[in-house]
Amino acid sequence: MLGSLRSIVQEVNAARDLSAVLDIIVRRVREVMRTRVCSVYLRDKQSGDYVLMATRGLNPDAVGQVHLAPGEGLVGNVVTREEPINLEQAEAHPAYQYFPATGEERFSAFLGTPIIHHREVLGVLVVQQAEMRRFDEGEEAFLVTLAAQLAGVIAHAEATGALAAIGQQRREAKFSGIAASPGVAIGRVHIVAPPTNLASVPYSCCIDVDAELALFHTALASAREEIRDVGERLKDQLSREERALFDAYISMLDDNSLTAEVCDRIRQQISAPRAWAEVMLEHVRRFEAMSDSYFRDRAADVRDLGARVLMHLRSEQQSRREFSDNTILVGEEVTAAVLAEVPQEKLAGLVSVKGSSNSHVAIIARAMGLPSVMGVQDLPYEQIDGADIVVDGYRGELYVHPGAELRRRYDNIVEEERELARNLDHLASQPAETADGHRVRLMVNTGLMADVVRSLERGAEGVGLYRTEVPFLLRDRFPSEEEQREIYREQLLAFAPRTVTMRTLDIGGDKALVYFPIDETNPFLGWRGIRVTLDHPEIFLAQVRAMMKASLGLDNLRIMLPMVTGIGELEAARKLVKRAHRELQEEGYDIAMPPLGIMIEVPSAVYQARELAERADFISVGSNDLTQYLLAVDRNNSRVASFYHPLHPAVLRALHQVVEAGHAAGTKVGICGELAGEPGGALLLMAMGYDMLSMNATNLPRVKSALRAVNKADTDELLKQVMVMESPEEIEKSVQAYMKQVGLKALLQPTEDGNHSGKAVRKE
Repeated sequence: MLGSLRSIVQEVNAARDLSAVLDIIVRRVREVMRTRVCSVYLRDKQSGDYVLMATRGLNPDAVGQVHLAPGEGLVGNVVTREEPINLEQAEAHPAYQYFPATGEERFSAFLGTPIIHHREVLGVLVVQQAEMRRFDEGEEAFLVTLAAQLAGVIAHAEATGALAAIGQQRREAKFSGIAASPGVAIGRVHIVAPPTNLASVPYSCCIDVDAELALFHTALASAREEIRDVGERLKDQLSREERALFDAYISMLDDNSLTAEVCDRIRQQISAPRAWAEVMLEHVRRFEAMSDSYFRDRAADVRDLGARVLMHLRSEQQSRREFSDNTILVGEEVTAAVLAEVPQEKLAGLVSVKGSSNSHVAIIARAMGLPSVMGVQDLPYEQIDGADIVVDGYRGELYVHPGAELRRRYDNIVEEERELARNLDHLASQPAETADGHRVRLMVNTGLMADVVRSLERGAEGVGLYRTEVPFLLRDRFPSEEEQREIYREQLLAFAPRTVTMRTLDIGGDKALVYFPIDETNPFLGWRGIRVTLDHPEIFLAQVRAMMKASLGLDNLRIMLPMVTGIGELEAARKLVKRAHRELQEEGYDIAMPPLGIMIEVPSAVYQARELAERADFISVGSNDLTQYLLAVDRNNSRVASFYHPLHPAVLRALHQVVEAGHAAGTKVGICGELAGEPGGALLLMAMGYDMLSMNATNLPRVKSALRAVNKADTDELLKQVMVMESPEEIEKSVQAYMKQVGLKALLQPTEDGNHSGKAVRKE
């Protein structure tokens, strides 16, 4: 049945809407399993009931009429048990419930399996037979496998259909992703989509139908002219058969029926790009469904022609489009280049269906202080162009068509955040010192020059982490040694005499260079960090030479090695650093050997922290990666991101063990993960004895305010209490209660109701 499984999933993926998805499922499953009945029940989010939404075999008039609560009837029992129910005589089961409207009294055999997405039962897939028999293991396994594969498609189709209805009724819809940049943004959606991708054209309406028709005909004429020009230029290089393709393209563009289909949709006030995309995709699907391989191959030609015309439509449309105030950019994969096209005074937030909190655009968004959510996989973004939206960069959530009450709550949060920022401005010149005199250095994480001004204005005492990979990400080749020197000099000079800790190139994992691809099955456990640069000493040597040359006359450089897993890597890197320093001295540079430190980011380094600290000049914990490895959670995977918790007891014990090992060796210990930038987390780290906390500049005033409001002795007692707790939720509640007790409620992460909670920020 594997071939049938693939075929059904392919058909469903190509379906236009939820209704088509469900029709394909019930029709194809009944054919493949040779059953009399196949039905799908889906959850009604408002009532919580499960409603018959599609069927082949039962009375079609019953669709939409049969409602079952969880636990009611056999279908309701499948929901509550969250596992299949396989019966040879359904009517004999105590949970059986008869619905006359369905006509199902004729069927005895019953097999129902839940459709589960992100731990929620979206619906139930049911097959039935007239004769009394139990479905065999193969049949049950097929239905379970199919339900699991279809869950994501149904969730997306549900969201798309819900938004269409929501758009008419203006009801709010919530979607979740990964928190990429903190803050709240309220504004209007501006969809960004690849200019030639038919499947990503957003749904939008037109007001002036005549103008839209003129736009369409202009684009057709431009595409026709372009194809003729290309064909003419290549005629001497192509065979007669190859030249015929260009003639076929022209013929399709001249096809009155094709043009009429598009014009009919435009007259229904659908925008020209959307109308064109819908018609062309329907033709592509027809060709793909044909049994003859020759005609199936023509689907690619149709798609290519569609993309050519779409590019002309988009170029005409974009030249007319303006950005509104409080623009929220939304797209499948928003890039830094797209971000740069929007005037900064109009840009309020960012949402990307793909991407992670470590992506290039997420790093830039944090540097700009732009609330952002990445990885919103279930968002049907094509449907929401121009819609009002709330972006919650604290929790990684967004609300389309927010209601008046929700907007009021988020307006309050935005105003509270502004007021808090104004109230904390005076702290920039004050030391990060507790009420009983314990001093902690507060530094910033940077990667762009845009970070510098904000960092200095907020009183940063230096840079705890400068991400040198950012300049590498901005280019289409490795930057030269001189280009790197100029970039590093700007950072070192801007912060002098404050210390700047530069991390050597940290690529791999989810940080890929387009010109240096690393293709691995499991990139987070593969070739990344120090492993890459030790394998490529030419890259490493050029970089550390550039760093040291940039520090000439300033002497405020520290070099830090990422992803060190053992002593061998530290010693190998030290030899290269010493070699680079020696070479520079021989070239006449009067430069002191900079301190060389390491990042503790993997469990092996935690257990060897004492030995590493004895050999390193300083150590700094990268708590984001360490948390990820300790908990076996990819924080950029929305399916498991909820398990990523920086206050997990195992994480706190590892952090405590590292700082104790470092101090036992007489080495300073810092931390540059996001936990350091969350006020509650910073209090625990200070109590553990961390000498330096490094964070995004936005969080620095909050952390300083928290530290100055407490006594070290009290936080020591808090730490003792939480270190024996067994769950992150219990620890969060204790930290939250302590902060409220000492008057720091305003520093807790805001919630939807405008109050503040103690939830730790899950991002980098």
